Parts: sequence; C-alpha cells; structure tokens
Amino acid sequence: MATYRIAVLPGDGIGQEVTPEAVRVLKAVGKGAGVSFEFEEALVGGAAIDATGAPLAPGALALCRRAHAILFGAVGGPKWEGVAHEVRPERGLLALRKELDLYANLRPAKCFPMLVDASPLKRSVVEGTDLMVIRELTGGLYFGEPRGVERFADGGARAVNTMAYTSREIERIARTGFEVARKRRKRLASVDKANVLVVSQLWREVVTRVAGDYPDVTLEHVLVDNCAMALVQRPTQFDTLVTENTFGDILSDEAAILAGSMGMLPSASLGGAVGLYEPVHGTAPDIAGRGIANPIAAILSAAMLLRYSLDMQQEADRVERAVQRVLEQGHRTADIAAAGVRPAGTREMGDLIVREVEAQG
Repeated sequence: MATYRIAVLPGDGIGQEVTPEAVRVLKAVGKGAGVSFEFEEALVGGAAIDATGAPLAPGALALCRRAHAILFGAVGGPKWEGVAHEVRPERGLLALRKELDLYANLRPAKCFPMLVDASPLKRSVVEGTDLMVIRELTGGLYFGEPRGVERFADGGARAVNTMAYTSREIERIARTGFEVARKRRKRLASVDKANVLVVSQLWREVVTRVAGDYPDVTLEHVLVDNCAMALVQRPTQFDTLVTENTFGDILSDEAAILAGSMGMLPSASLGGAVGLYEPVHGTAPDIAGRGIANPIAAILSAAMLLRYSLDMQQEADRVERAVQRVLEQGHRTADIAAAGVRPAGTREMGDLIVREVEAQG
C-alpha cells in the first residue's frame, strides 16, 4: 500500500476549522483508493507567533520539505496587527513560498450551475464561468529589493517597494501558463501593464517569445485594468490567465465573486519539489470559532493536492464530484445560502461531502 506524507498547517482563524474537513476527505479517499495518508501538523502564522515568537514554528519548514504535499489553512488576524512587519503572520506563508520555490499559484474560479444566483453579478454574466488564474508567486513587489521605510528628522517618511523580475522568472511562469492552458481550452491571456511599467514590457517580450513553443495555444495580451473590468463584464471570455504577483493576487480575489463566495475557491502553489494547497478565503476573523465557515474551498484544495502532487486524477475527480452532488442536493453553508434556506455548518458540510466520497468508492 502506497503511503503519502501530508504536512498540515491549519494556521489561524477559520483555517483551523476548515482544514480538518479537508483531512477527513483525504482519509475517505485513501480508504477507497487503497492508499495511506500520514498527517503531521505544524504551527504557522499567528498560532506560531503565540507559541514560538516566530511566524513559522521551528521544524515546520523541515516537515514540509519531507512531505509529499502541504495542506495549508490561512494566517493572520487583528490580534497580530501590531507586531513588527518582519514577524507578521503572513511572513510565515511567504517564507514557505520562497524557501520551497513555489513560484506558480493556480487559482481556479468556476461558477457551479446551482450557485449562479449566489453571485452578486447577473446570471447572464457569470453563467458558464470556468477560468484559471496563474499567479507568479515569488517575485515582483512582494519580494523585490530595495524595500522598507525611511524616517526623516522632520517627522516625514518615505516607503519603497520594488517590482522586479528576471527573464528566467517570467519564462518559467509563462511555461506553466501555456502548459495549463494546453490541458484546458488552449487559450492563454497574459496580463500586464506594458503601457506604463518597464517590468511589464519585459514580461510581454518574454511571454511572446515562449509562445513560439506552444503553437497550439492562442495567446492574448491584456492590460491589467482592462482585465479587471472584463472579469466582471464577460468572464466567460477567459480560459487561462497568467500574470505577475500583485496583479494575480488582486485579480484572483476579484474572481471570487464569480464563484459566489471566497469559500468556494481553492488554490495550488507549485514549482518546487513539494506543492502547497490552500483555500484563498483567509482567516475570516468575523466568523472564526462559530462553526459556520464554508469548508468547500479547503476540500477542493485537497482535490488539487491529489491531482497535482500525487497524480491521483480519478480520486481528485471523485472529490470534485462529491462537492457538486452535495450542492445539487441543495446543501449550503451560510455564505452561499439563499434567504430562507437553513445553512449547514462547517462540520455538517464536511460530513455530507465525506459520505458522497465514500459512496463513490
């Protein structure tokens, strides 16, 4: 029997509530597929700060390096807003991305037919939406040097962040974009700001060159402001999008309204030897501890883990079908429930999906 080691980092807020549901789903998959999962937890984010004084607990990085894949929750919250920038909860996640060379973030945004009315946008706009945002994850404004704050004697200050990319960094994320597009509908939109930013001009130059190796994929260049507008006007025009770190962060969050809720959006961070899988919804401190968070994004992140890190395509399909069947049966958590519908709690939704996975086994 094959055994896979999964590092589990629930983090903070609702990350601690939804991650266990994803673990339960993976256990159900293992029973049906005849494989074994070994789960080992580590502290990250605010939980790690409270316990160890650092946003990534000692030994957590080594644990992740030994694992076949990482299941991640969310980090941050009001409790830690006053800590120094270099030890903020988010630094734990950024450190993992950098140390594990997780340069490609895949964020699918799919509008399930039964959730069309959960989106604030018109049915005619969101119906049929099925796109993938690929965000470069280890370069750009979030990591560029120099950065920092300079304080002046007169009480003023100057803050600097640097957007920087090498041609190598652009090429490898572009190739990821083309490879993913090739497995989807063979259309890739490269998003930049080449009319203003020198970095984007290099981005466009490199992506155009790489396109020559993928003649079967249609490439389109889109300015980021136009893309942001098009996502809420006609999202079905997009299949796969690839973009730099900051633009990808903003656009993938914007895409959340297409799926009806941030609680429906999974993600995969790939590139190095081990992939990291996390819901994109954050810690949601306003509902943390109440047992009402939507676990579907975490569960769909587990499906991506099966698909991309373990090459268990049929099992990934099984999890995705289980989610769809539960939604078809009318079950909803509070974030996607229509008025008058009794919402399911986090654990109840997990129970329903686990049962559907087991029924398919």
